[in-house]
Amino acid sequence: MAGDTETHLSDYAENNNVIRQPFLIGVSGGTASGKSSVCEKIMELLGQNEIDHHQRQVAILSQDSFYRELTPEQKAKALKGQFNFDHPDAFDNELVMKTLWQIMQGKTVQIPVYDFFTHSRKDEFVTVYPADVVLFEGILMFYSQEIRDLFQMKLFVDTDADTRLSRRVLRDIGERGRDLEQVLTQYITFVKPAFEEFCLPTKKYADVIIPRGADNLVAINLIVQHIQDILNGGLTKRHSGCMNGHSTPARQRQTSESSSRPH
Repeated sequence: MAGDTETHLSDYAENNNVIRQPFLIGVSGGTASGKSSVCEKIMELLGQNEIDHHQRQVAILSQDSFYRELTPEQKAKALKGQFNFDHPDAFDNELVMKTLWQIMQGKTVQIPVYDFFTHSRKDEFVTVYPADVVLFEGILMFYSQEIRDLFQMKLFVDTDADTRLSRRVLRDIGERGRDLEQVLTQYITFVKPAFEEFCLPTKKYADVIIPRGADNLVAINLIVQHIQDILNGGLTKRHSGCMNGHSTPARQRQTSESSSRPH
């Protein structure tokens, strides 16, 4: 009987401290589409942003943390706005995969901190503790099939191109110390073509498309309800217990912490 099997798996997990894989949610979309805002709104509606980092059940990671270390020549180009940070090769996908596998095994992970002023990794890390649900956002989260297949839910934040450009201009000037001409040149040369070639085609893999980003409270509330069901155990056996066709036992409750800032 299926119900008996599920019961036995739960009993086995409790008696043997078996760790269940967390529910992984990928969040993709163009630059400045509102991916981080959607993740933060989900955290807010779940009340996770009011909980101590060590007690959170939901964690957020950003693909921006996984930019590759640049060679001296690449860094010189980057400082002039001549390096394509929106190309798949700009990201350290091996480290992304390693981090995701560690998260799936219930391990605490160290996430690099990227400095957008110097275009290099800082000598510091953000600690992300085991969580029941992990939101991983980035412009190319669905580009690699190997990474894409690890997500049990895939969200695509779909925002008007003019809105995204205006947000990026304000962000890059205000937060990253760049001038208007450099931002616009980089957008026309790299960002827009890369979005059309690498990011937009991955929209077809999304389970849920969220127009207007964090302003779309109807879509976000539906996602929040789904996550609440997972946290309450209502969907764990059906969803987080099926990874690549293999069932896994229920997981022991552990603590989590959110990491910072996205693309």
